[in-house]
Amino acid sequence: MKVLIVGSGGREHAIAEAVSRSSRVDKIYCAPGNAGIGQLAECVNIGAMEFDKLVDFAKEKEIDLTIVGMDDPLVGGVIDEFEKAGLRAFGPRKNAAILEGSKAFSKDLMKKYNIPTAGYETFTSAKEAKEYLETAKYPIVLKADGLALGKGVLICETKDDAMEGVKELMQDKKFGDAGNKIVVEEFMTGREVSVLSFVDGKTIKIMTSAQDHKRALDGDKGLNTGGMGTFSPSPFYTEEVDKFCKENIFQKTVDAMASEGREFKGIIFFGLMLTEEGPKVLEYNARFGDPEAQVVLPRMKNDIIDVVEACVDGTLDKLELEFEDNAAVCVVLASEGYPVKYDKGFEIKGLEKFDNKEGYYVFHAGTALKDGKIVTNGGRVLGVTAKGDDLKQARANAYEATELIEFENKYKRNDIGKAIDEA
Repeated sequence: MKVLIVGSGGREHAIAEAVSRSSRVDKIYCAPGNAGIGQLAECVNIGAMEFDKLVDFAKEKEIDLTIVGMDDPLVGGVIDEFEKAGLRAFGPRKNAAILEGSKAFSKDLMKKYNIPTAGYETFTSAKEAKEYLETAKYPIVLKADGLALGKGVLICETKDDAMEGVKELMQDKKFGDAGNKIVVEEFMTGREVSVLSFVDGKTIKIMTSAQDHKRALDGDKGLNTGGMGTFSPSPFYTEEVDKFCKENIFQKTVDAMASEGREFKGIIFFGLMLTEEGPKVLEYNARFGDPEAQVVLPRMKNDIIDVVEACVDGTLDKLELEFEDNAAVCVVLASEGYPVKYDKGFEIKGLEKFDNKEGYYVFHAGTALKDGKIVTNGGRVLGVTAKGDDLKQARANAYEATELIEFENKYKRNDIGKAIDEA
């Protein structure tokens, strides 16, 4: 069969790698792809938001299945366009992708269906938000309602910080229209855990857990990024936590969406906070996490095509997800200065050292092919993933592997998975 993957980052490279392992797939295309994905798939110069061109391409090439990796096209309704054209595509329709597309929608859904989450208020007026913040309890969290590349969340320690945050989101429009509405949320403390799941509209199957590191600098300091590294499984996602989430969060979310007439087929990413009162939902995403996909998919035993088609066809209940009994750690190699300002276009050396190196993966996030050489082309450049018998071994392997790759202005955090030592 022929498969089209939509997207251009490390997540899409991880999806492409998983698809390339399927005995059912003869040909992979990726739009627009990147230099690393180009080694597994034929990259096509069509942007993820160019729906008409994507549909025309899928028809022309007789694509059997399209997998959409990115949030923007899903929230924009790309799956609806494929379905209208009679094409098979994996991901939630527009009316279900709102689970990620609007923070206010997801908070209201959780409140209505009694799914545990932090207390919150929603505002469309900066004046009213500031009035509320005059008497609020600090620290407090401000969230842009819409998509903001994973960066529209501000943790405000003081009232002054919060007032400045409202100005940034709603008045200065730092994230454009995403800040037209904001959610002001109580600050929760505890361990963060990510749980990815496959959903077919009624059945949900949980993947292995993971834990991301969002801040740019060691010690969880610096600005929020798209993710500087991750590990899987999370030692903090215990059997007790799993049982609670299965009873109170996972299936309830799928059922809530169905009750609202928004049948969800695709990936639900649960961002959880393990608080003293029990697990609570921090956020939902409507697609694979990045870089979480880079540690979860390499550990999945199933043929990804079998699972994706079961979601599309509503037959997920007939399938069991299986994961390797090991661990994986991903360390992101970024451009110095990310996420603010950085140079690109530097040649990346050492990638050939990973050829046929079992248990090691280099997922390209921001790379390009220039004059026959692979060069840096983004803030997050590569995700270096390594497996190990346990998390400590996987972490040691991943950090060792990062030393095999060189490019000018290479930057990484040195404490990805350090929490493992505290488990």
